[in-house]
Amino acid sequence: MLHGVDVSSYDSSFDVDGLAFVFVKATEGRGYINPRRADQTARAREAGCVVGFYHFLLGGRPLRPARIKAQAKYFVKHCGARDGDILAVDWERDPKGRRASSAQKDLFLRTVKELRPDHRVILYCNRSLWTDPGTTHDCGDGLWIADYRKAGEPLIDDAWLFHQHTSEPLDKNVAKFKSRAALKKWATGADDEP
Repeated sequence: MLHGVDVSSYDSSFDVDGLAFVFVKATEGRGYINPRRADQTARAREAGCVVGFYHFLLGGRPLRPARIKAQAKYFVKHCGARDGDILAVDWERDPKGRRASSAQKDLFLRTVKELRPDHRVILYCNRSLWTDPGTTHDCGDGLWIADYRKAGEPLIDDAWLFHQHTSEPLDKNVAKFKSRAALKKWATGADDEP
């Protein structure tokens, strides 16, 4: 199991020792860019980590498909991804308790994949949202599940690639890859197996 973290503007610093990957919050909605994104990305790249970027998907009803597609375009324009970087959608409730619908999440995933077909595009969400009966199981190229329990043992039956297992002192994750080389190979699209 490989170790990694995910960071946002709240994380002014983070230790990269022993990490194989770092996910960086890039954008939210159609008007927010993480002001620490460039520095956090540079730190991860200098340590030889696989880099991923995520977008916090804003939803609510009604939200026309054009607005979801606009968020996807905003994300790919401003995330700073290079070849071999992973792109993710962060699908959860906002501070007001709203979230994008499952259909909106699916449209976002498809749109990002259309815009960046050579990148792996994955879904991040928590276990309760993933297991909600109204949720489609479209997770793009892979599932990044948040479930705060023992690392590598999320309480789901579905296949997952990344597991966020704690938020203390920052969001820590594990990945289901045999080696750092296997993760890099998968991220570049050269291999479908973790």
